[in-house]
Amino acid sequence: MSDDRSTEAAGPLRIVHCFRNPIGGLFRHVRDLCGAQARAGHMVGIVCDSTTGGAFEERLFAELSPALALGLHRVPMERSIALSDLSGARRVHRAAKPLSPDVLHGHGAKGGAYARIGGTFLRASGNRVARIYTPHGGSLHYDPKPLKNRVYFMAERVLETMTDAFIFVSRYEANAYATKVHPPKPIAKIIPNGLREEEFVPVQPAADASDFLYVGMLRDLKGVDVFIGALALLRDRGHPYTANIFGAGDDAERYRAMVAELRLDDAVAFHEPTPARIAFATGRVLVIPSRAESMPYIVLEAAAGAIPMIATRVGGIPEIFGDKSDRLVEPGSIDSLAAAMEAAAANRAAAERMAADLRDEVRQVHTVDAMAAGVEGVYRAAISRRRGAA
Repeated sequence: MSDDRSTEAAGPLRIVHCFRNPIGGLFRHVRDLCGAQARAGHMVGIVCDSTTGGAFEERLFAELSPALALGLHRVPMERSIALSDLSGARRVHRAAKPLSPDVLHGHGAKGGAYARIGGTFLRASGNRVARIYTPHGGSLHYDPKPLKNRVYFMAERVLETMTDAFIFVSRYEANAYATKVHPPKPIAKIIPNGLREEEFVPVQPAADASDFLYVGMLRDLKGVDVFIGALALLRDRGHPYTANIFGAGDDAERYRAMVAELRLDDAVAFHEPTPARIAFATGRVLVIPSRAESMPYIVLEAAAGAIPMIATRVGGIPEIFGDKSDRLVEPGSIDSLAAAMEAAAANRAAAERMAADLRDEVRQVHTVDAMAAGVEGVYRAAISRRRGAA
């Protein structure tokens, strides 16, 4: 917000969310925040990439549009670090400047970089905007040993000088930043992802549901190749289980070829991205074979729907499972995943009881209202600190 206006302690804020790719859990997180913030009386807008997303994402933007009083603004954003990033940040600055934001909230590594650099440009023109960053995993998943990855962490240290507050979605994410970058100096708070109350209605599988189900991005980070490998291993052991795979991504065609090569065509069906609760009804056990995660919405959504679930012991997933985290499987292991799948298929009643228990526990912690209230508290603390310093 410009210097000729002031924001009261409990008054409405002008909030702009910036991110690159409008898909997956990050996009879900932003949509939920936008809706909750609009209901609380704030004016909200979005700046995101113009080159990604498809028909499904366009429908989601259309559904969200009533909440976007400051509009939807799409500009080209590069995926990897490039010299053009400065131009990208300038485009974000030009899109955000007429909106006079009190808060510019960057999500993900690239959205976070553009928001913080663009927000610094806004500062230079007299706007005391609060620059907020939520990594959502991003570069924090990288191994810190290779030189090219250390470049990302060096960039994070530089960008921290342009950051007024961090919001981490899990303890894992906060610890990863402190270990791989350094302990953050600005305001930093852990605020877990939340769900809407209507999502805590159990989902019943359809009569023709497959044995197993995957819902998410189609890329190796999510372990889809491990899931397909486990299905092939179990088939060879005399268990011809069926599976539905929902999602899109850079590795989709490779997974289709893998299914054909392993002669699983009759057992595995691929589907375009679909709302999670609709997809959940098409399978009896959800498999999350990820190699890395932060605080995955798909795990929370499945828990809320009382969906029997097999997940890996990565990122923030153990934080969701709590005292049940000993049932998580090792990431990247076809044998471990296959064993868990075989056990779940053999004892569906036990898997359903565990799912019901997990639903009750998640309901106590992971709500949209708690998430939005926590985020707003960080916004106001960052605004107060910045304006006090000014």
